[in-house]
Order: sequence, then C-alpha cells, then structure tokens
Amino acid sequence: MTRYNLTVPVTFTQNGEEKTRYQRVGTIFENIRDNGDTILSVKLDFPVGATELVGFVPKPKDDDHPIEE
Repeated sequence: MTRYNLTVPVTFTQNGEEKTRYQRVGTIFENIRDNGDTILSVKLDFPVGATELVGFVPKPKDDDHPIEE
C-alpha cells in the first residue's frame, strides 16, 4: 500500500518573492485489489473548501509540518 500526503497549495510573498507552501489536509491511500485494479482512498483531516488538492509521497517525519517549494 502506498500513502500520499494530500495538500492544498498556499501562495504567499516573502521578502518580495512569491512562494508556494503546501498545507496538509489529509491522506490518500493507494491499494491494489486482487484483480490488479488500483483503488485510491482519500481521508480528509477536516472539511476542505478548496478547488485544488495536491498529493505527495510523505517525507520521513514531515507529517505534521507544511512542505515548502
């Protein structure tokens, strides 16, 4: 089973430079059925009012911290 962090991109300006950070909002689980089909299960941490969600394979020990680009 593969697990991905589900995130929402948040754009901000820091020292005059536009940056994007990714705030975690849940997890996606990828499972393979006995017949070979891939199933994705999305588990949200809370209700999300976003138009875009971005999934990443988690880095070690980053589950509680935003990922910066």
